[in-house]
Amino acid sequence: MAPIGTHRRAKTTRRKRRDASASRAGNSDRHWTFRKSGRVKVLQSAALSKQKWLAHGFSTRTGGASSLPASIWQKNAAAVLNLGFSDWDVRASVEENRRRFAKALGAAGMKMVPLRQFHSDVIHVIDSAPGDPLCGDALITRTPKLLLAVQTADCIPILLADPENRVVAAIHAGWRGTLKRIAEKTIGRMRMLFGSRPERIIAALGPGIARCCYEVGPEVVKDFASQFDAARDWFDGPYDALVSGEDPNPLPWLSMMPPGHQPPEPRAQLDLHAANRAILERAGVLAKNIDASSFCTSCRTDLFFSYRREKITGRLMAAIGIL
Repeated sequence: MAPIGTHRRAKTTRRKRRDASASRAGNSDRHWTFRKSGRVKVLQSAALSKQKWLAHGFSTRTGGASSLPASIWQKNAAAVLNLGFSDWDVRASVEENRRRFAKALGAAGMKMVPLRQFHSDVIHVIDSAPGDPLCGDALITRTPKLLLAVQTADCIPILLADPENRVVAAIHAGWRGTLKRIAEKTIGRMRMLFGSRPERIIAALGPGIARCCYEVGPEVVKDFASQFDAARDWFDGPYDALVSGEDPNPLPWLSMMPPGHQPPEPRAQLDLHAANRAILERAGVLAKNIDASSFCTSCRTDLFFSYRREKITGRLMAAIGIL
């Protein structure tokens, strides 16, 4: 059993992270608003809300018909807005949650188009709702009444809108999709098929796990370093040592660990919001046209689902469509 002081330090660290996240949200999220429909609450970007020809929003966990089992983080079973078909949930509850979410967005009459996501750079351009969910991690359309939707529980949801040509896109960007530049490739497809000009595109990056809570191992750090010149700016921790493969503890016998026990593998903290913002700007999107929420899903499990923190949890949804 860990010493009592260890538990206290862990609780203090989590509280500091949560307070830091709330502080950042107070600054970065001042242009974001919550929209309520009954007990359902959705987060909306001010930049996208100005576009009266579209509906959009990022879900929270409140106001749902699903009963999430109790966990070490959530002590009691709770009614949540789970928008993904999970082993612990029933299909009828998820379908009711999706109906409530669409209503909260003002998109009750639209056809929701979700994906079977697999952390790829596969992009689908659609002009009608498919019979079965497509496999991929991004959707594009300029057909009205289609509500493009991606699911997350820590990964970054990205919504794009081209007001000039009335084209919209929804993107799921975990670290693998970010590494593959799925946001840049989605903009490239919009340019090629619809003549979208990147400097006119509006982008909203929704809630996801933030740098404060997102630890990754050496392989992920090396992958990003090999693909992005600016990768160093997106990490906290022993970046150079992880990239070079140098042992940060060359004298393990000085670590006071028992014989045969090595210190844990060094890790770094990745900022997926910063990485995707840089990728969007590289693709030609103007910095002033990018809204990025600073809510951390891991810090704010009172509002959002976090797979990293909760393990057994629901799925959030980001959606956008042309009215």
